[in-house]
Amino acid sequence: MSEETVDLPRAATDLVSALGRRTVVFVGLMGAGKTAIGRRVAHLLDLPFLDSDHEIESAARLTVPELFELYGEPEFRALETRVIGRLLENGPQVLSTGGGAFMNEQTRQAIAAHGVSVWLKAEIDVLLDRVGRKNNRPLLKTGNPRDILLRLMDQRYPTYALADLTVHTRDEKKDVIASEVVSALKTHLESPAKA
Repeated sequence: MSEETVDLPRAATDLVSALGRRTVVFVGLMGAGKTAIGRRVAHLLDLPFLDSDHEIESAARLTVPELFELYGEPEFRALETRVIGRLLENGPQVLSTGGGAFMNEQTRQAIAAHGVSVWLKAEIDVLLDRVGRKNNRPLLKTGNPRDILLRLMDQRYPTYALADLTVHTRDEKKDVIASEVVSALKTHLESPAKA
């Protein structure tokens, strides 16, 4: 593999120019690193970063676990769809979404119309290691986390595969994964079909 030097500020400027008003939208399961990698990509591209769960909590004045408990998942997903739709109007920017957001057809259509979706794909052991560090995952409170994550992978990975880009996240420095995302975005946005 040959080493090539990239003028990152110039590459970032070109990428943001090619992005136009679109939003880079991170999708994937909880623990995939959507927020951590999203922040780094936003920094590399000098774009604003938003987290849809944080924006939902600000709008509702309740935490995501409280929203799940008080209103249930269907109401939370309806609110999530509205908030993400509103956020997508403000590109260019980088947006991380909750694990279930991309499962909603309306949300996927809004992302396709106003963004470039990036699936951070992770293996089960990576996800388990990461989600085990926090106790704020409503979907993991109902049973064995490994079994729940495996079920979610079976249910969601075929839909996540509809994303514009797939980047494998793993036990690697966040800056490495973020650079891989930027490279994938550059290739995607430079392809003749996207011009």
